[in-house]
Amino acid sequence: MQPAILIIEDNRLVLHTVKDSLELEGWRVCCCEDGHQALGLIESGGQYDLIITDNDLPGVNGLDLIRRARLLDHYRNTPIIMLSASPYEAEARRAGADVFLKKPEGINVLVETAAQLLKIDTRCH
Repeated sequence: MQPAILIIEDNRLVLHTVKDSLELEGWRVCCCEDGHQALGLIESGGQYDLIITDNDLPGVNGLDLIRRARLLDHYRNTPIIMLSASPYEAEARRAGADVFLKKPEGINVLVETAAQLLKIDTRCH
């Protein structure tokens, strides 16, 4: 079964670039442009195999979103990537992010990191 990935990013260009790249891998992608919307999906029982979030979001920021997701049983061990232009690596890790990627990291690095966290070999494509 294809992994389900939630992307939270308020910059539409970045959002669509990430979405398109992940969909090319055959993965199912759900997108949110603000933290409140994403938190609603997460807290209402939406099941995602990976979360990719920016920090600087309208509503709930990425750090708070990660902290709140980690309080839920079904997201306690879900891989989370923070993708941000802000220097929040230490804070992201403390909040519960598995990986911090600083924008503008290449999309190939993001796809490979996602695949590693999902334990998928992308070399077959």
